[in-house]
Amino acid sequence: MERETSLEVIVLAAGAGTRMRSRLPKMLHHVGGRPLLGHVLDAAGVLQPAALRVVVGEGAEAVRAAFSARTDVHWTLQRERKGSGHAAMQALPDVADDATVLVLAGDVPLVRAEVLERCVAGAVSGLALVTAHVGQLAGLGRIERSADGRVTGIVEERDATPEQKAIREINTGILAAPAALLGELLGEVGADNAQGEHYLTDVVGLAAHRGISIRAVEGGATEALGVNDRRQLAQAERHWQRAQAERLMAGGTTIADPTRLDIRGHLTAGRDCFIDINVVFEGEVTLGDDVVVEAGCVIRDATVGDGAHIKPHSVIDGAVIGRRSEIGPFARLRPGTELGEAVRIGNFVETKKARLGDGVKASHLAYLGDAAIGKDSNVGAGTITCNYDGVDKHETEVGEGAFIGTNSTLVAPLTIEDQAYIAAGSTVTTRVPKEGLAVGRARQRNISGWSPPAKRKARKKPA
Repeated sequence: MERETSLEVIVLAAGAGTRMRSRLPKMLHHVGGRPLLGHVLDAAGVLQPAALRVVVGEGAEAVRAAFSARTDVHWTLQRERKGSGHAAMQALPDVADDATVLVLAGDVPLVRAEVLERCVAGAVSGLALVTAHVGQLAGLGRIERSADGRVTGIVEERDATPEQKAIREINTGILAAPAALLGELLGEVGADNAQGEHYLTDVVGLAAHRGISIRAVEGGATEALGVNDRRQLAQAERHWQRAQAERLMAGGTTIADPTRLDIRGHLTAGRDCFIDINVVFEGEVTLGDDVVVEAGCVIRDATVGDGAHIKPHSVIDGAVIGRRSEIGPFARLRPGTELGEAVRIGNFVETKKARLGDGVKASHLAYLGDAAIGKDSNVGAGTITCNYDGVDKHETEVGEGAFIGTNSTLVAPLTIEDQAYIAAGSTVTTRVPKEGLAVGRARQRNISGWSPPAKRKARKKPA
């Protein structure tokens, strides 16, 4: 992005979060499957800043550990809790004097990158801040303006008069300014307020008093939605989920009830997909075209091919599902599962590190772990692969067109070749050749004259 000056971002994430009533730092509570701070960092990252700086305090070690993979973040510790202005001052010494600084709150997760870009663009020669008009005003700072409409200051609600509390325009906490100017203004901020803290917002009044240009950029409800307690966390979650549902519907997906969909990560869907109620998507999930996901499913870090049908209450984790495959109901696909086209996984079938070729059917009550099954094979009900010997895992290999009879026990390591048959009830421990029949069960004996225990007991009773 072309700018006259470089951009550096300061994210304030040092708050104690006492109203959350939690041992977990507030910044690590989740919305949409990601920490609050993660949303803010991602939005700021879209602007491609020269530096991304986060000021931490309460729970600093845990917060840094949670984002250890983010090599683009520079961390600053606020050792004493003296307010938002004091927090910003901790990071400013590391900022280039000729940079533009964008200051964000780490607990406002739904901020939009396009709004941040407009705020930065408005701070070329003075201050810019994001304001909003919202219905719920409680706890929010009010924007004061002069008779001619110029911004003259921000008053925090706890310091506001009744007249000031009636103002409908609020401060979102997002502010941008030239670094040198922001440093000067913060140096003049005092702590003469109800909290006895150094408010970042006081720089707006100081700038107005100096006659410095102040531009107000209109944001929306999402920029104003900070998270300070569990109720606000739930509100942010619902905003996030509704936005994801709107995105999917605009792209051609039918959602049975947008209020009963949860996306805890990122979902990409093709056209003409259908998602029923109470479905949860976690991590990175991709649906092809014409995919049907029925009620109550949980799908995590998976790829689902065109025309696949996921039936109710199936759990899919780390799997790749081929085109036109049918899963469930009540199926469980664990990490490492790879299904070809038109595969049928039925009720109460579990797979793990299993590769099933095109047209394979496992319709009921089976466990297939560490297995490779060739195309068009059939796995009967009650079949299990015994993949663990108490020390190591071993693989079962089944060729193409094989038939595994009901209640078979396949003891790995094992190879069953193409078109082989396994008789029902067999325990198979050695290789089965191509087109061979394996029978691994005891011969049936019918014992005549046998008496059930109840009859034997009756004969022993005294007359």
